[in-house]
Amino acid sequence: MPRSSPRAPLRFSTQTLLLQLAVVLLVVLLSATVHAWLTYDRVGREAENQALTLARTVASDPSVRADVLAVSEQPGTPPPSELAAGPLMASAEAVRTRTGALFVVITDETGLRLAHPDPQRLGERVSTDPSEALSGQEVTTRNTGTLGPSAGAKVPVYAPGSSTVVGEVSVGYSMETVGQSVERDIGPVALTATGALLAGVLGSFLLRRRLQRLTLGLEPEEISTLVHDQVAVLQGVDDGVIGVSADGRITVFNAAAQRLLGLGGLAGTPWADAPVPDLLKSLTRPGSGDTSAVELVAGGRVLVANARKALHRREDLGWVVMLRDRTELQQLTRQLDAVGTMSTALRAQRHEFANQLHTIAGFMSIGQHQQAREYLARLAATGPLKFPVDQAELLQDPYLQAFIGAKGVEADERGVTLRIGPETLVRGQVTDAQDVTTVLGNLIDNAVNAAVAGSAEDRWVELEVLDEPGDDGGTLHVVVADSGDGLAKETDAEAVFAEGFTTASGPVRAGGGQGFGLALARQLARRRGGDVKLLERGRRGGPGAVFMATLPGTTAGTTAGTKDSRLNDAASRDAAGKDHHG
Repeated sequence: MPRSSPRAPLRFSTQTLLLQLAVVLLVVLLSATVHAWLTYDRVGREAENQALTLARTVASDPSVRADVLAVSEQPGTPPPSELAAGPLMASAEAVRTRTGALFVVITDETGLRLAHPDPQRLGERVSTDPSEALSGQEVTTRNTGTLGPSAGAKVPVYAPGSSTVVGEVSVGYSMETVGQSVERDIGPVALTATGALLAGVLGSFLLRRRLQRLTLGLEPEEISTLVHDQVAVLQGVDDGVIGVSADGRITVFNAAAQRLLGLGGLAGTPWADAPVPDLLKSLTRPGSGDTSAVELVAGGRVLVANARKALHRREDLGWVVMLRDRTELQQLTRQLDAVGTMSTALRAQRHEFANQLHTIAGFMSIGQHQQAREYLARLAATGPLKFPVDQAELLQDPYLQAFIGAKGVEADERGVTLRIGPETLVRGQVTDAQDVTTVLGNLIDNAVNAAVAGSAEDRWVELEVLDEPGDDGGTLHVVVADSGDGLAKETDAEAVFAEGFTTASGPVRAGGGQGFGLALARQLARRRGGDVKLLERGRRGGPGAVFMATLPGTTAGTTAGTKDSRLNDAASRDAAGKDHHG
């Protein structure tokens, strides 16, 4: 026989619904039962109190007291026929008929019935113990006698004018009557219980729907798996991930995002109040859509960020912002540019050197030996290979010579003269070429761009570099000036270091890299304990703006005697725009 397929387990939401319904049903049943019991007990107590009041009334009737005493004083018990026709029977039945009681029984001091609804029971001992009443106590009872279950009371009958107990009166109301009263009162209870059950069922269904919406219809096992996967993925990637919920709160802020932005955990923080760059917040503003990548500088790093809308079955879950570190790529690109520039310069100078060799060969071939010697002497004095940078010999570090020489070739191709100021003196060796390349390259590139865009006919960029010894490595001081038109008077001195600030004409393309050079240079310098400052705004027609950078711990091999007062002279001279045309 083919095996039947196993039944699929109930979904978690269904199990929750059934459990809630069971709890609601149990609570309603218990509440209704307790309420019914309390109602039954209350009605029973009311019947007992009513029976006690009626028994007291009958027992205190003077005629009843006298008749009971008269019967008690007779020798023996009167026959049932005599009792049935007696005054006690008539009084008891009249009271019972008038009040609707189940029974009104009168006994003598021995517990024999003197009055009873059933005449055949007269003269017999009562079915319940009369000892407490005959001892002078009033009691209420719930028991079953010859007439059925009842709630009643027993009261002693005293002899007229005496405290001697000569009998007792027992009054009872049928428990069936009590049950009918309970049935009348239980109707509202049943309606209330039914309404509570319906409300509980409705609440359970609504809670189930909300649970499904909150869990996106996932089972607990699936949610647990997703949490483990999320932790593994978010903590295992090098990219920063920021999750922003639909209500504007940060739900995910992984370790990579904390490291790249230099912040602590921000999970639970409102996105609008988070201490992140405004450029990131602008990616998630309404109407931004899925934007292309944008660049920003944070914590001395160049980051590329983009944001995408998160949707699940057409439900808006918020935004996911991705951060990628492009600092090393930017630095590598700059270094490759420098190498390419130097390669181009070397190729050009190779041709120049070949031409010089041809010239010497020509002199020798025509026998002009003296002119050949003079030509060689001039070459020996200036060097066979020469970058178009004046006074490059003031830079004793070969790295600075090569890098600034390459920048000079690049500037010369754009019609700008790059020269070394007379206050320059570098005797140490550069130890952190990466940061020096980034800061110095950005300042020179900005100055060349400003000189090209300026209105002055003589386009130049002047660079002064001075190293200062220190216990933790020498400090490199750099001052860069240009012949551009400078900065507008209304431009704030700190605004030029803001991310995205540029004086380039035309729109800035998102992610194009413009407007980040000065911001990155300042952050790199400040991270080392230095700074990049604007010394002079410049003026139209030149000289232009003057920038100064301080880079501690970037040189080595400098002695204390190298420290020179020319640093202050260079800064003050350039800040005042002294002789930038000469």
